[in-house]
Amino acid sequence: MRTVRVDTGKPYDICIERGILDKCGEYAKALSKAEKVTIISDSNVAPLYMDRVKNSLEKEGFKVATHIFKAGEEQKHLGSIAEMYNTLAEFSMTRKDIVVALGGGVVGDLTGFAASTYMRGIDFIQVPTTLLACVDSSVGGKTAIDTDYGKNLVGTFYQPKAVFINPNFLKTLDERQFKTGLGEVVKYSFIEKSCKCEEDLNLTNFLSEKAEMIVNRDERALSKLIEICVKLKISVVEKDEKEGGLRRILNFGHTYGHAIEKITKYKKYTHGEAIVEGMKFAFNLAVKRNLIDKNYKFLAEDVIKKFNFVDIPEFDMEKMIELMQMDKKATFDKIVFILPTDYSTVEAFELDSKDLV
Repeated sequence: MRTVRVDTGKPYDICIERGILDKCGEYAKALSKAEKVTIISDSNVAPLYMDRVKNSLEKEGFKVATHIFKAGEEQKHLGSIAEMYNTLAEFSMTRKDIVVALGGGVVGDLTGFAASTYMRGIDFIQVPTTLLACVDSSVGGKTAIDTDYGKNLVGTFYQPKAVFINPNFLKTLDERQFKTGLGEVVKYSFIEKSCKCEEDLNLTNFLSEKAEMIVNRDERALSKLIEICVKLKISVVEKDEKEGGLRRILNFGHTYGHAIEKITKYKKYTHGEAIVEGMKFAFNLAVKRNLIDKNYKFLAEDVIKKFNFVDIPEFDMEKMIELMQMDKKATFDKIVFILPTDYSTVEAFELDSKDLV
């Protein structure tokens, strides 16, 4: 088992282990004196893994309830949270009990938000089942729901009790969902030095050397890949838990990427696909502003090409600028871009719309 410690105000471990699903009860018992556990999952993941988690918890003496909601980003709203509150209340869950988030990013966001607000805070454990959730959304404590005015506009910062990751989960993902997670993985390679991690992890080299193994979902390669990305994100989160400064670098590729998601109404491209296109836009913009030379841009494009991400066409720039100005990271009339300035190094820039055309 690979274990990585997250040393925030509420420290916890991220455990990466084959077969960890059947040990959830054992590990939860060591973490908590809870009597009850509610497992929250969606209609895609629950049929695959719910029974194993439930059996593992019951074997250790926990009383277990389950809550399953329809899969999909469109479920990230207050109505879904209210239904979760009802399940927790009907099961007489108390502050000493635990909630388990079993699923991808949507499950983690909803469960984390519900846990952070039910009785003003109840412990929860993340069990991510997608690559995107393993390397990104399950780590760092951000929870969120959507509103009619935008994605992730309402949320909290709330750290889990633990994160349990089984790399074998990733073998059940369809190709597109696997690739959307790889989009965030590639992002970490371009921001590695800015993460200020004490270890020299060389993610760009790892991606270049192990691309075929990663694409073929080799378990050892994926375990190491997850560990590297988790360590990079932890390094950032530990220094800036609530996004006051350094954590902004995690938004590399996201300003333009979010605009792609918005202009296509979140239906045409996955988050990872949009972020990859956002990174390409950022590299081109950085060259235009003389922040990097073309050789680094070409190197970055070679890394991206190894994973055969979908090509996304250009959109009307005026409309894209309008959408980027509505981004929650925007300040007054400025658009915040995270741009590369050197190898695996990025910085935040506040740009005028005229800087983008």
